[in-house]
Amino acid sequence: MKIKRGDMVLVTAGDDRSSTPRPVQQVLNNGQKVLIEGVNLVYKHVKRGHPKSPQGGRLRMEKPIQSSNVVYYCTTCEQGVKLGYRYNENGEKERYCRKCSNGIGVVSPAREKYIKS
Repeated sequence: MKIKRGDMVLVTAGDDRSSTPRPVQQVLNNGQKVLIEGVNLVYKHVKRGHPKSPQGGRLRMEKPIQSSNVVYYCTTCEQGVKLGYRYNENGEKERYCRKCSNGIGVVSPAREKYIKS
């Protein structure tokens, strides 16, 4: 999956579907699931003596959702877009927006094979 921690994403399916971008807190299961701030909130009932709630009760927490239900939010396009990989002129592999062709960030260091001279 091309989504990384800290990316702004839009939730496209489910009860929490919305057009406001939210940050990804964590990527789980080799990119299959993502934990997004304020999405898929559930209650966990805990007994007395739990480390997060010593008196017991209900904890409100976020659960992961499928990464297929989110799409990257491009700040230049101001909408949800697909991402791609490409090698820039320095030979570095980077993520880019497929709609506006704007580079997002370097994924791997430069390789001599892909340096354009």
